[in-house]
Amino acid sequence: METGFTVAQLRTAVADAVRAPSLHSCQPWRFRLRDGGIELSVDRARRLPATDPSGWGARLACGAALLNLRLALAVAGTPATVRLRPYPAEPDVVARLVPDRPRRATPTEQSLHAAIPRRFSNRAPFWPDPVPADVRWRLGEAARTEQCWLELVIGTSAVNAFAEIAHSAHRVLERDPRYRDERAEWMRREPAPDGVPAAAGGPRDEPQDLLPSRGFGGRDRAPGRDFEPEPLVGVLGSAGNTAADQIVAGQALQRVLLTATDAGLGVSLLSQPIEVPGAREQLRLSLGRYGTPQMVMRIGYGQPGVVTPRRDVDDVLDLPVVSA
Repeated sequence: METGFTVAQLRTAVADAVRAPSLHSCQPWRFRLRDGGIELSVDRARRLPATDPSGWGARLACGAALLNLRLALAVAGTPATVRLRPYPAEPDVVARLVPDRPRRATPTEQSLHAAIPRRFSNRAPFWPDPVPADVRWRLGEAARTEQCWLELVIGTSAVNAFAEIAHSAHRVLERDPRYRDERAEWMRREPAPDGVPAAAGGPRDEPQDLLPSRGFGGRDRAPGRDFEPEPLVGVLGSAGNTAADQIVAGQALQRVLLTATDAGLGVSLLSQPIEVPGAREQLRLSLGRYGTPQMVMRIGYGQPGVVTPRRDVDDVLDLPVVSA
């Protein structure tokens, strides 16, 4: 068994970890090497106080980055043992990874790792082609592998009921000027290493749209044209809603997203029903599931989209200073 990871291994793994999704692509993570272990922490300077006052979104994003770390280390032949929230006195440390027994990566690890650079949030309308039953099963299995559940909202009445919850939550959020201002701060008209580029934002909302959107785009479409009349909606949930549960849910979210990417699917995230506590509880009751909904996804086949930029690896590393 290895005694510890090296700086070179840390850099290689972090290059994949930063490809994880995050609210407004704020990328709220930092990485360091301590006593041979890789540690992943929430970057408080990149928290979204209006959109994510509890830190749920930052922990979910860090959980997604953790799954990428695990995959990167596994395909390098140096899989890790993971301990979540290892230091009670340091609650921002999400996870510590130490070397496990070396082994070859599994075919699933290899295919999911290959999907990391191809995954992005596709906010454009999807085609009407249905997602096959076997692919839907794979998505659910991905969530179960990470001790979470994925409920697909099937049928016109169920989707319409979800849409009412989502639009209600969206209206609540949009009434807060701090929320609107914060979103505007992360919209990017010029090239930038973070935030959401206008080209990745999708078209403008129309009154008849079934599901709400963040409004990151600005591209107009023909008046009265439906955005997507029959979307496939998936709700990811965890057993509880502690900080550790949210980190676990982030790993499950990323495994689902990478599984979808590997299957040729596009996905965008709809977090509005999660951000409003009343809407989240209403969603849970409508599904009849135990635990806590952690993220909503819109899933389907569509045109290739835009992979959003990421910060440089050196910008997210905390390396020890070596004296001369």
